Amino acid sequence: MNNMWYLVPRPKYKHVIGTKWIFKNKQDENGVIIRNKARLVAQEYSQIEGIDCEETFALVDRLKSIRILLAITCSLRIKLYQMDVKSAFLNGILSEQVYVEQPKGFEDPKFPNYLYRLKKALYGLNQALRAWNERLTITYLLEKKFEKWGVDKTLFINRSNDELLVAQTYVDDIIFGATSRDLPLVLQKR
Repeated sequence: MNNMWYLVPRPKYKHVIGTKWIFKNKQDENGVIIRNKARLVAQEYSQIEGIDCEETFALVDRLKSIRILLAITCSLRIKLYQMDVKSAFLNGILSEQVYVEQPKGFEDPKFPNYLYRLKKALYGLNQALRAWNERLTITYLLEKKFEKWGVDKTLFINRSNDELLVAQTYVDDIIFGATSRDLPLVLQKR
């Protein structure tokens, strides 16, 4: 499952977080069910701060930054694009040791008492947003030579040659644009 975890013997003196399945019916505009979705989530209410997670936060754009982004893009006639990153929270790499129970109905028959140690965040973890934000900003944007603009941690600018690229992040949404008519390779889908 996306290289998210690995099975380990139950460690002594480690807190274990439960998991549960969330089921949802997706409907079309007429209310007809078009598909069923199942999502495995961590029972975040059982997490203990300082043991399961150190720091949790949600970066929120400052209104001034949004105004600056809009002013820059209007004056330079930059066309902005918006995207929602699907399953963003499942891509955050965890820095803490987090253990979860095996999902009900999917227990390993050879090791039913083992646990999963998470490599990546799981929906419902308190630190999922922080892990995703670190992966997006540190592993991708800063690696691609974007700079954080001022004190704002959600606005990124990349200047190269005569081209300006801007990106504003908000949870799992990104607004971006460039002075070039063609989107630079940095912003194109990998």
